[in-house]
Amino acid sequence: MDSTDAGDAAAAHEVTLDEALQRAIELLRAEALDDADALFGAILDVAPEQPDALHFRGVLRHAQGRDDEAVALIRRSLAIAPAQSGAWNNLGNILVRTQRVDEAADAYRASVDHADPPEQAGEALNNLSMLARRAARWDEAEAAGRRAVELRPSHGEAWYNLSLALMGQGRVREGLVANSRAVAVMPQQSLPRSQVVRALTLLGEREQAAQLYRQWLAEEPDNAIVRHLLAACVGLDVPARASDEYVSDVFDAYAASFDASLEKLQYRAPQLVADALQRVLGGAPARALRIVDAGCGTGLCGPLLRPWAAYLAGCDLSVGMLRQARPRGCYDALHRAELMHYLRTQPAAFDVVVSADTLCYFGDLGEPLAAARIALRPGGALVFTVEDSGGAGGFELRTSGRYAHARAHLRARLAAEGFDCVELSAIVPRQEGGVDVAGWLVGATLAATR
Repeated sequence: MDSTDAGDAAAAHEVTLDEALQRAIELLRAEALDDADALFGAILDVAPEQPDALHFRGVLRHAQGRDDEAVALIRRSLAIAPAQSGAWNNLGNILVRTQRVDEAADAYRASVDHADPPEQAGEALNNLSMLARRAARWDEAEAAGRRAVELRPSHGEAWYNLSLALMGQGRVREGLVANSRAVAVMPQQSLPRSQVVRALTLLGEREQAAQLYRQWLAEEPDNAIVRHLLAACVGLDVPARASDEYVSDVFDAYAASFDASLEKLQYRAPQLVADALQRVLGGAPARALRIVDAGCGTGLCGPLLRPWAAYLAGCDLSVGMLRQARPRGCYDALHRAELMHYLRTQPAAFDVVVSADTLCYFGDLGEPLAAARIALRPGGALVFTVEDSGGAGGFELRTSGRYAHARAHLRARLAAEGFDCVELSAIVPRQEGGVDVAGWLVGATLAATR
């Protein structure tokens, strides 16, 4: 074979290898993982240093749940060919999912540095914006988001993340404009639309918000969340309480990020409830009581209640929340149940009923307080938080979807159900939109005899 023949043979081999690589990538994208893995393996047997094969086999390993191998393969690829913007971005995505956030940020920055043409940097910049927003580094989040949309104005997710970065700084009007751009380029995405409606309600533009809710409900007539929030927005057909479907849908969707989100809102209700319980009961915790955490959510109250409890139960409507609560190991029993139904089926079973930020999903508190009375033993204690309506009347449904209550309503309903109000204090259980939310902390006891 002369040199010309040898060159032709090498070229033919390279074309064949490239075709095999493209086929393996197609199989990966079609989620035919076993077939793709076999083909990537064959390619790497022939060309062990082929960077694209290493990169995409790393992506495949991630799809198989083998993240350490995925990271190692993509790093090998980048050591051979560093100027792979897409590989750096994929590496960052895997590192985020394995909680290696600082390394992920470095990978995203490398993706930006190697982007060619510059428009390719948009995805990594959006990811950097998201990481900075989650850490409440608002300036960084905004700067990265603005660069992302400048490079690619049609990037809906980048507009969405930019809008959240702006609203996180209290710049609601600017956030609304950015979020409107997100909706314009991603009309089928309900999450940006929900943020637009939220921004409109914060601005007091209720009629515009209601129009968007009506359009949304026309598309999704069974959407319990939209139906409830439309009622809150217009003040018509207001339900007596949030429906089971609303509560479970909201909190199932929210469960995985619930604790992190509340931390950013400076959420204090569990600690406030625990402090009130100490004042109502007096003395030192002695693990002597039967306690129920009614509406336990992810179990944030659990570690604070456990020192008092010989037996600690939790109930919640959201399966997702209960899945987050279980690993805490604080509860003797967790039940998926509606709060009132659960309490009514536990007559005189508990010494203490606690409910942190759950009765705000009820309007008139007569029925839930009656259910608590049924579940409590004589002399038992009830501690809960609600939002303050700021008025002299009974209660109102706010655009947040939560009910707020007046002091007079609390006192009247507690007395009607036989509770002595030991404590009724004004509190700030959390922030919303950068503004303190006014609330009430209630501690009450039943008479020792009935």
